[in-house]
Amino acid sequence: MQTWDQKQPIYQQLADILVGQLMDGDPPEGEAMPSVRSLAGRYLLNPLTVNRALQALGDDGLVESRRGLGLYVTPGARERLRATERQRFLQEEWPRLRQRLQQLGITGEDLNWEPLP
Repeated sequence: MQTWDQKQPIYQQLADILVGQLMDGDPPEGEAMPSVRSLAGRYLLNPLTVNRALQALGDDGLVESRRGLGLYVTPGARERLRATERQRFLQEEWPRLRQRLQQLGITGEDLNWEPLP
């Protein structure tokens, strides 16, 4: 069961979850997104909240509406997401993470760079 953080709107948290899934290729580009009803049931959310999250993905050009068919992942969405997330990581997360590693005395030799299973 999903736990929602009170620090940011639930629709944004859901949009972030869906972005993570898109980055993992689920659903693949050109394929349909799950329906509002399906997502509302899966995450136990109001359909309006789900609709707002999907609208945020549409505003970012990650999904497109096909009249009478639903929302589909746009071609190139995964690579655009990766580029955006890489940039955000390098500008926002990496400096904090690097500082924390230095505080803890962790070096590159201490880290396991093996691919995740």
